[in-house]
Order: sequence, then structure tokens, then C-alpha cells
Amino acid sequence: MTRSHQTRLWRPALAVAAAIAVTAGVVAAAPDDAKASSGPKLGLIAASTSVTLDSWKEEPGVYLDLGTYVTAENGPLELKVTRKSYKDPVVATQVIREGKKTRTKTLPAGLVKDFSGLPGFVQITVTDAAGKTALKKTEDFCPNNASGRVRPDAPSRSKYPQSCPVNPFTLGSVWGVENGWASNTYSGYYSAPVALPAGKYTAKVSVTKRYRELFGIADKPQTIKVTVRERSWEEGAGAASAGHGSRAAGHGSHAAGHSGHKAMRAPAPTTATTGAGPSYNIGHGPYAPAPPALPWALKKAGFGAARAGDGSGRTDGSRQAPGERPNAARPTGKASVPNVPKPDLRSLPAYGITISDGEGDIPGKDYLAFSANVWNAGPAKLVVDGFRSPGKKLMDAYQYFYDAKGKQVGYTPTGTMEWDPRPGHEHWHFTDFASYRLLKADKKETVRSGKEAFCLANTDAVDYTVKNANWHPDGTDLSTACGQENSISVREVLDVGSGDTYTQDLPGQSFDITNLANGTYYIQVLANPEKRLKETNVNNNSALRKIVLGGRPGARTVTVPAHDLVNAN
Repeated sequence: MTRSHQTRLWRPALAVAAAIAVTAGVVAAAPDDAKASSGPKLGLIAASTSVTLDSWKEEPGVYLDLGTYVTAENGPLELKVTRKSYKDPVVATQVIREGKKTRTKTLPAGLVKDFSGLPGFVQITVTDAAGKTALKKTEDFCPNNASGRVRPDAPSRSKYPQSCPVNPFTLGSVWGVENGWASNTYSGYYSAPVALPAGKYTAKVSVTKRYRELFGIADKPQTIKVTVRERSWEEGAGAASAGHGSRAAGHGSHAAGHSGHKAMRAPAPTTATTGAGPSYNIGHGPYAPAPPALPWALKKAGFGAARAGDGSGRTDGSRQAPGERPNAARPTGKASVPNVPKPDLRSLPAYGITISDGEGDIPGKDYLAFSANVWNAGPAKLVVDGFRSPGKKLMDAYQYFYDAKGKQVGYTPTGTMEWDPRPGHEHWHFTDFASYRLLKADKKETVRSGKEAFCLANTDAVDYTVKNANWHPDGTDLSTACGQENSISVREVLDVGSGDTYTQDLPGQSFDITNLANGTYYIQVLANPEKRLKETNVNNNSALRKIVLGGRPGARTVTVPAHDLVNAN
């Protein structure tokens, strides 16, 4: 159970993308007998024998990206992580592919407790120049961390998702390190900074014993020389360019700005609410973009600087998947709803619940703010096009239907889209997509209500284990998914397995509770309240979250009991 007192709404800062200069390491070849044995062969390697990390005067602490990676040979490391319901524990199962055959191995019960990764995977020991231990810690490992190929014949693209879900109400996830790829052990924005004064250090990184035994990883620690340098955001570009040869990943170091500009500091990790992944959805969820991946030089290429940006077999983590293009014109012919697979919209229980003084800091007002997510359990994606007549403020919206081969076989009018000019939104919203209600303890009488038009964007990997789940959805970024004010048409898609989170910092995500009596209430999130969208099932669209209001006007409190096994506010 968590208890929250009145606070100001947290407002995320948009991250600034920076160019990345990378010195790549050389990857050892897999053992000759790797193909003869069963299952993937995992190893721990280091990109470089030395790294330079920055400590900023304005925000003390060092982000300990040491450039160590988990490699997979002789097959991918693949883990399916699920829970049957919020009353059931999380279960992680390794999927082992051997030619045309597939077998599974369940990881020990209780080892994996959520969907953020493998806890306590690596052990890090840092000693100073005198040999004294300066830091000793373990770190979790998300196999979906920033990654890259380690050999030229590896698949050009990893089939696994980017990042591990952090939404507390995630239901299913898939983690993996592709065959012939390597995944960074450092989790970037999800890792806390450590206290290391400027100076010279030696870091020893190893896979902890339980994971070596579980996955058959050799006990071969990696040693990295570490230079910590203290810097300031105010220093000039010339000083920044001096660090060009050092690795730049996540918060580890900073790339030089253009000539005449100040150095660009790495974005500080934003305050975590209980927010949404994937982590690269700028401005929609509570986290900044994911840290960049480090492309790996092939063995024949040797050492060299790698270009930033996506390319064949590599990614710098800055990808913002493009929005899908709408049809060229409004649909013609008779509207119909064919007998083909349709989406199944479901709501997650509200989270990120807090008391605030509202947008604009209105004196004497108390607001109950929260985050809400509606997701698509499939088996078909939700596709809605909006078309605007010249000079009109609203777009006419249409839902499209597809057969098993992806051919459009029907459509139906489904309301409108409106431009939302409020700060934090500023894109086209599909109206009446969800409604929010505050119910009394009997769960029947409504004391507060509101509806929210959504820009449909795939912000959260809610359950990537459902049928037809798309592990690489398009429309993951609002700037590409939801159009501009002068758009004539837009296409908004909620893909199978993904959800769309609206966080408590956005306008419209709160109830005025100024004159509401203390006591027990339920926040209801209801998807498709007018049933305008055609679904597989409209009877599973509601989710409730219990809260208890207390305190006095101007100093209200909210207590959020655990929702079955999920103890997050």
C-alpha cells in the first residue's frame, strides 16, 4: 500500500538527441564446437578496455555504462515472461530453438518478479588507483537493452522488442538477444547514478553465479579501466570535442555540439512515476528516450568510429518508428463490418495516482491525478483514419478491417478526430476513445466523470505474448503518429499487444476532489465507452482501481491499496 500527499504534477522534460561517436570493440569468434551443442551459448564481453565517464557539477553522479555486453551464439537467448492475472506471480520461461524443434525451460520460481529484466545479473566492483574498493553493486539486465550485431552473417535485424516494460500492470513480455548479436548490460535511464569522484579506477564486471549456472555462461569477468572526469554544462564546445574518442552511450558521456555552440549535456533521467514503456516515446510516457546502442565493429573491420543512426544490423537507439500513412482518400462504397478478426480493447487499472493542485496551480483546489492505459489484446490491430474537409475543425473518422492476408475488406464510420491544442498534447485525438469515472465505494454511483480523446500511439508493450502481437509497432512517437495542426488526414493505429498511456502530468488526467468527502472510491477507466469501435469483445473494457481519500482541503492525501499482487500507486 502506498500513500501520497499533495504534490505538484510532475512534468517531463523532452530529451535532446545528440550525435554519438563510438569506438567499437572486437568480438571473439564463437567456439568451433558451438553448433554441435544444444541451446544458445552466452558470453560476457567488453567493447573496450577503457572508458571515460562524466560527472556533472550540476547533477552529481556517474552513469556507469562500462560497455559490457551479453552475446548470444548458436541461437538466440529468448525468454517469455507472463502472468495469468494480477493475482498470479510472474513466470519466466526460456524458449530454446533447435532447428525446427522448440523446447522450453522454466526459470526458478521467484527469480523474476516483474517485467523489467533479470535481477542481479551482473556484479560490478570498482577499485581506485590505490586498489581500495570504491564501489560494489549488482545490476539487473534487460536482454532488450540497446544492442548490435557481432558478426557479419548475423541477422540484419533483431526480432526482439526494444526495452523491457516498466508499466506495473504489464501482462506479458518477450525478452531476447538475437543470434550473433550482443546486448548492453547497462540499462541507461533505468539505472541510478553512482558516487565516484573524478579520478582513475578499475572496474571488474562479471555475471553472477546463479545466472552462470542457469544459462551455462563461462566465468570470465571483464576488466575495464575507467576515467571519471568532472564537467559543467557551461563549458564550451571545444572542451566537449576533446572527449570525441570516448564512448558516448546513455548518460555515460556527451557528444560535441556544433561549432560555436555549448556542449550538449546528456539528458538527466526524469523522475519515475510508475510509467510506461517502451522508453523511446518522447512526451507521452514518463520516461526519456532509451539510451543509444553501440554498433559493434566486425572482427575484420577492427577498431574505428561508428556512425550514429539506424542502419543494417545496428541502431543507436534513437529510432522513432514512423507513423503509418492514411489512405489517399475517404473510403467509398457501402460501409460494412465484415466477419474478420477485430481488435479487443481493454483497460489497465489506473496508476501513477497522486494529489495535486492541478494545472495552473489554482489556489484552494485539490485534484486527484492518475495515469490511464487502454491496450489492444488483438488478434487484429485497430486502424482509424481521419479525413478533413477544407476549413473544417474536425476530421471524419473511419475504422478499417482486414482479412488474414492484410487486404482491406471493409470500413465503418466511427466518429470524429479533433485537434487538441493543450500543452502536452498538440496533436489529433480520436474522440470518445476512453472515459474516466470516480465511483463511490459501491462501485455504481458516479461522483466525478470525464472523457478523454486519445491520440492512438503504441506507448506500452502491455502483452507481447498474445496472438499476432507486433514486437516492432509503427506509430510509437506522437510526432509521427498523430499529425500536425495543418494535417489533412491522419492514420492512428493501436497494434496488437500494445497500449496507449496518458500520464498524470497531462491536462485532463485528473478529478476535482476539492469538495469531495474523505472515504473509499474507485477510479474506473473505460475503453470505447460509446461502443463506436467494432471489437471482438466489448465486455472487458473496464478496469477499476481502489483508492482512499483523506486529509483536509488544501492538504488532501490519497492511499492506494495494492491491486492484488501489484503494489504500485
